[in-house]
Amino acid sequence: MTEAEQAAALWGGTVTRALRLRENEVYQIAIAGRPAALRLHRRGYQSAAAIRSELWWCGALAAAGLPVPAPVALPDGQILASLPSDRNASVVEWLEGEALGEAGVPLAGAVRDQAVLHHALGQLLARVHQATDALCLPDWFTRPRWDQDGLVGEAPFWGRFWDHPALTASESALLCAARDWLAAELARHRGSVGLVHADVLRENILVNGPALALIDFDDSGFGFRAYDLGTVLSQNLYEPGYAEIRAALCEGYGLAPEAVDAFTLARTLASVGWAAPRLAPDSPVHASHIARAVMFARRCLG
Repeated sequence: MTEAEQAAALWGGTVTRALRLRENEVYQIAIAGRPAALRLHRRGYQSAAAIRSELWWCGALAAAGLPVPAPVALPDGQILASLPSDRNASVVEWLEGEALGEAGVPLAGAVRDQAVLHHALGQLLARVHQATDALCLPDWFTRPRWDQDGLVGEAPFWGRFWDHPALTASESALLCAARDWLAAELARHRGSVGLVHADVLRENILVNGPALALIDFDDSGFGFRAYDLGTVLSQNLYEPGYAEIRAALCEGYGLAPEAVDAFTLARTLASVGWAAPRLAPDSPVHASHIARAVMFARRCLG
């Protein structure tokens, strides 16, 4: 019996199909004939307490009417299981819809349609942040930090991006300068910090007709609210309709477009740090992440 089958059985379910077999393994399962999403959590990333905190937050948002997947409890009422291999597993409710897009693949549809979707996404993120700010978090709640230290400190949460081994000397110097510029910009936004999704990528946005839903809170933590918008825009920097997408997203959220540039840069830099220890040295993602960070750093630094 596979780990996924072992985990599904704990919820009284069976595995239907694999969805994503990346750092986390995600499967569609059936429980009493109804679909749900099973996640086998990557080892060594989030603690059991942090995963429980993520699931608690999603449950609270779902209870407040937000389109996010609520956790499905085990028969004993717990929401997290530890497998014999010591790997953690959780199950969340199934949400209908198709992913907004895929990393590295141009967005489908006309620019006008892309703008409409991103305006709705901005509204959804505003609702998520407002509902979150109204919550009273449990004393045991713990999540990573996407604050100034977590993004540009001496030990950023996703790693020292300026030390990526594939950087040339000039690229490293540019990213160091971008880090200094970003630190000064972030210092101006210290009051705009809360619990954020931190990974609002196309793959994590479900589209079901005119409705949007947000999934995969694995990277969520305490940070700048506008970082969620910057994460969205980091995937759209090469889109022909980038200006329209940026304007629509920010209008939907209620933020001036120029206010998100620093957070877009923050995500492009963080992604360079993320890739360094996780991907094979010959992965083409290293070059693409570095090129994107260098391009946008130059744009921001003028």
